[in-house]
Parts: sequence; C-alpha cells; structure tokens
Amino acid sequence: MTSCNCIESPWPGDELLMKYQYISDFFIALAYFSIPLELIYFVKKSAVFPYRWVLVQFGAFIVLCGATHLINLWTFDAHTRNVEIVMTTAKVLTAVVSCVTALMLVHIIPDLLSVKTRELFLKNKAAELDREMGLIRTQEETGRHVRMLTHEIRSTLDRHTILKTTLVELGRTLGLEECALWMPTRTGLELQLSYTLRQQNPVGFTVPIQHPVINQVFGSNRAIKISPNCPVARLRSLAGKYMLGEVVAVRVPLLHLSNFQINDWPELSTKRYALMVLMLPSDSARQWHVHELELVEVVADQVAVALSHAAILEESMRARDLLMEQNVALDLARREAETAVRARNDFLAVMNHEMRTPMHAIIALSSLLQETELTPEQRLMVETILKSSNLLATLINDVLDLSRLEDGSLQLEIGTFNLHAVFREVLNLIKPIASIKKLFVSSSLSTDLPELAVGDEKRLMQIMLNVVGNAVKFSKEGNISVFAFVAKSESLRDSHTPDFFPVHSDNHFYLRVQVKDSGSGIDPQDIPKLFTKFAQSKSLAARNSGGSGLGLAICKRFVNLMGGHIWVESEGIGKGSTAVFIVKLGILESSNEHKLPFLPKMAVNHSQINFPGLKVLVMDDNGVSRSVTKGLLLHLGCDVTTVRSADDCLQAVSPEYKVVFLDLCMPGLDGHEAVIRRIRERFTKRHEGPLLVALTGNKDRLTKENCLRVGINGVILKPVSVDKMRTVLSEVLEHRFQFETY
Repeated sequence: MTSCNCIESPWPGDELLMKYQYISDFFIALAYFSIPLELIYFVKKSAVFPYRWVLVQFGAFIVLCGATHLINLWTFDAHTRNVEIVMTTAKVLTAVVSCVTALMLVHIIPDLLSVKTRELFLKNKAAELDREMGLIRTQEETGRHVRMLTHEIRSTLDRHTILKTTLVELGRTLGLEECALWMPTRTGLELQLSYTLRQQNPVGFTVPIQHPVINQVFGSNRAIKISPNCPVARLRSLAGKYMLGEVVAVRVPLLHLSNFQINDWPELSTKRYALMVLMLPSDSARQWHVHELELVEVVADQVAVALSHAAILEESMRARDLLMEQNVALDLARREAETAVRARNDFLAVMNHEMRTPMHAIIALSSLLQETELTPEQRLMVETILKSSNLLATLINDVLDLSRLEDGSLQLEIGTFNLHAVFREVLNLIKPIASIKKLFVSSSLSTDLPELAVGDEKRLMQIMLNVVGNAVKFSKEGNISVFAFVAKSESLRDSHTPDFFPVHSDNHFYLRVQVKDSGSGIDPQDIPKLFTKFAQSKSLAARNSGGSGLGLAICKRFVNLMGGHIWVESEGIGKGSTAVFIVKLGILESSNEHKLPFLPKMAVNHSQINFPGLKVLVMDDNGVSRSVTKGLLLHLGCDVTTVRSADDCLQAVSPEYKVVFLDLCMPGLDGHEAVIRRIRERFTKRHEGPLLVALTGNKDRLTKENCLRVGINGVILKPVSVDKMRTVLSEVLEHRFQFETY
C-alpha cells in the first residue's frame, strides 16, 4: 500500500467537521469560478475601462484560488501523488499570480486616486458651470425684461406717458409694492413727487434736494439701497404691517432743458437728475438681487434717453409750429407785397399815361406857340412854361425809373456802343445851357480809353447828363471839367469807397469819370443826403435849384447795377465840388469787330424840315391828345386825318396814308395788336403799307419789345414837342425805322 505524504491535522476532526469543510470548499470553489465569469462580462460590456489587463490578472488569481480549493476536495481522503503534484502546482501558480497582482495594484492605486481627484474637480466645475448657467439664464431673463421695458418706454415720445409706463412695467416685472418718481422743481432746490405706481393723483410732496440720502444717490450711477423710513420712501400705509420691504433709489439723468425752452418743463441748473424710488412688498423675506439692481439701472438710463428724445421732439414740434406760423405770415406778407407791387405798377402805368397826356398837350401847344410871333414878354412866359413842363416830365421819368429800380424790374440793356461818342453827345447837349450861364465846359479823355465798349449806353448817358447837369445847375461862373480814364487797381481803392470791392477780369474794365466844377460847393455834412431820394442839402435847397431830389438817387442805383460806385467830394460852401463815379464796362473782343451793330450816326439837324402834303392818319381815343397831335402835324405841313377808335382806323386806312400814328395806352398793347396785324394783312407788300408809329407814355422794355414784335416802325415817347415830332418823322421816313432812346 502506497504511503500518503499528506500532513495530518494536529486536531483530529470528526466526520461532521470534515463534511462541513468539504461542503465549504465546494462552494468557495464555485464562488471563485463564478467571479471571473462576472468580470469577463464586465470587461466585455465596459468599452472605456482603462485597466482590462489588471482585471484579467485578477480573474486568473481568483480562478487559481478556486482551483486550489477545488483540488483540496480530494485531500480529505487518501489521495495519490498526482493529486499532490496538481495541488502543489496550483498553489505555486496562485502565489505567483497573487504577488504579481499585488505589485500591479501598488502602481494602479495612485492612478485610481488621481482619477478620483479629477472626478471631484469635474464635479466642482460642473457645479460652477451650473451656477454660471443660472446667472446666464438670469441675465437673459433680465435682458428680456429690459428689452420689453425699453420697447414699452420708447413706444411713445410723450414724456408723461414714458414716465407712467416706466413705473407700471417696473412694478409688474419686479413685483413692486410701490414705485415713485421725484422731479426737480423749477427753482431746482427741491424734489417734488410727480408720479407713483399706486396713486392716481399723487399729492405734491416736496423734499429738499440737499438731503444726505438724495446727495448720496445723485453722486452715484448705481442703484443704492436706502432706508424705508427715508422721506422719499415714506409713501406706503403702515397699517397692519410689521416689516417694510427693502427700498432702492436710482438717479435718472435729465437734459439741461433750458436749451429747449419746453413750456411746462422745469428749468434745471446744477442738478440734472430725477429720483426713482422702488419698494419691495412689506412683510416678506424678499431681498434685492444683483440682476434686479442691474435691471433698475439699465431702465433708468433708458428712461433718460427716452426723455431726451421726447424733449427734442417737443422742441422740434414747437419749432415746426412756429416755422409754419412764420411761413404762413411770410406767405401772406409776400402776397400782400405782390398785390401792392401790382397795384403800384398798375397805378403808375395809369398815372403815367394820364399825366403824360396833359403834359403832351402843354408841351406841344407851348412849342407851337413858341414858333409864332410873340412879344419878348410873351416869349419869356412861353419859355418858362416849356421849361417847367420839361422839368415836370423829367420828374415823371425819374419817379418811374425809381419805382422800377426798387422793385427790381429794371434791367440793363447791354450792347456795343461808341464810348467817345457818348461823351461828345453829352457835351453837345450841355454846352448850350452852359453858354447861357457863361460857363466853360471842357472834357479830357485818356489815350488808353477804348473807343468801343459793351454796356448800357442809355443808362451811362443818363448818369453823365445828370452829374454834368448838376454841375452846370449849381455853378454861376467859372468852368466845368470832365475827366474820363480807365481806372487802375490803385485808383479803384479810395477812402470814399470803403464798401466798394471791384472784381477784375480780362473781359472788363472800370471807367472812372470825374466832373469838377467851380460852383457853390457843398457842406460836408450834407453830402450823405445827396443820394437820398426826395432829399436835398440845405445849402442847395436855399439856392432854389428847382430839382426834385431824385437825380443822384437814381444815378446811384444805376451805377450799382453797372457794378460801380459814385460819390461827391467838396471842401465846403463856395469851394466847388467834384462828382466821381466808376462803372464796369465790357471790352469788345477783336474777333467780334465785324459783328458790330449799327452805331448811331451824328445827329442831323432837322429844325427847318417840314412835310407839306404828307398824308397822316392819327388814332387816339383821347380828344385832347388827338387834337394836340393833329396840331403838331398840321404845323409841319402834313395832311392829317384823325380817328378815335380801332374800327374807324381800319375803315379809314388806305394806301394814300404814308404814316399812321397809334396811341398806345398800356404795355400790353391791348386791342391795338389786332389792328396792327389787320393793317399789315391788308397790304400784301410791306413797302406799300403805311409806316406805323406808336405814341406811348410807357418807357419800359416791354413796350419796346411788343412794338418790335408786332411790326411797328417807330416809337415816340410822350410828351412830344414840335422838334421831337419833326425829328421822328424825318427818321422814320428816311430809314423806315425809328425808336426813340428812352
């Protein structure tokens, strides 16, 4: 029998104990074998576990331990050496695997501990992220409330609605028990309760603006918690309440509204803030949160912006209303002015015609009377009548020119003319008058003065006649000198012309004319009055000059229209005077010399010409004017027929009439245009028809343009003397065209 090498137990066990050990080893082996199966299932299902190889080692250790206990079942009875070898091998393997596993756990445990640390850190981060997300959600909620409040506040630009809406929306959003707005008074020394959330008509409580709490709030741009017992917060009833809710106050910036002058808005000086007070419900544990305070601050700023827009809108609307009122007033004034101008022009046109008609009769008949046999005394009286009549006619012309200058209807007639001929003609007209007073008149034209110039010849001659005529009028003896030259840059700037700023160009030059006389002179204090209409200096008025006081006033306006300046110099009474004017004229380009218009010829003396047997037809609706014109023509030897209407004229006109005089009353020609057209249509060949000459009292450009348009051959301005009628008839018969320069 083979001997057993098993170690015998020092304590002999009975059969029952052996049986229990046997059963226990069986279940231990069964448990050891089931644990690896569970670990294999865990490793298979856990794809992210980082220590699979450790679990494999741990599983092998458990399997070997289970195998050891299982093999140990055969050691309770007699067993063979093979069982002993297997048992030994299993224990050796179990020892090796258990040591290796223990060593590996030494390295794994720190890693497991660091994972635990990271897990704790991640948990803390997750908690912090949750808090931040809560803040973000709170801020989003606050932003939503701000946007909603801003939309409600800015939905209107009425300041009262803005403030009331602000209180209502804040009370609803924040669940306030009361909300109030204190506005500065007009004096700026107190705050007055203006708006509340719960009270419909708040009583006008006032609080000194220098109160410490108010100064504290106004000194910060943040919402500040204040005591519920502060004067600006004592707005709630204390009945039945044990604890008042928390109160915050914030300033609301206001514009300096004195810049806008809003009617019922307080004038602000140093303090530019209103005070908004917000109160949480009483008897509650609720407190103000940071996001709620931020909401209040943002809303206060939005209210300030909305109030500024409302103030600007109110001022804009007030300015618009004022502008509309001013526009209405200006439009009314413009219409009244236009009506007045039209009425004045109509009045002047009518009065011009009505005044010229009797003047026409007086001058015409006086000139006829002057050519009869008269005694010296009678001739003196007739000459006085003619002189006075011509003076009155000149006054009428001056008044009409002044009227057209003042309403801006007078325009310069720009054309090419002979500048030297203008000076010669002026002197030829002045010398006869000067010779009567035994005055010597001389002229000096500089060598660089161009012979041809571009400008208004008629207005330039009118200026020169007036200035030289004044020199003759106010001089009893001595001489009168006229100097004309091209003004250089240094001579344009004169102490007498501080407001004259000449503009030089290559196409223009400045003509300077000086008229020096040895007359009575002028008091320097009276010189400014010379260019005032209907005003004369005392020294001139005392000499009974016979002037109207319009000549130089009109000359000044003509000179201004021609881009120049006029003034008078005198050292005093008895020392003579010098009249100086500068006008701007155009330079004729050499390329346009061949395009020169017809230059006026030297005046022809028609004083002894008569027209015996010349058949003339006169149409005039005024009996006196018709008779006077007929008398002038009869005196010149004409065979005259007169008619009073257009129909009579059309019936009477025939080829035997060489000239037809038509009296034109108004600038628009009235019904005469149809008469002229029918006369022209009656004669197919123009040279077979009569020459048409217009008698008119209107000297404006419109009359001349209308006459040219309808085909009139000549125009003569009333009043008409014998010499003027003789000259007109001579020119129109010779050239078939004559327009009096007027």
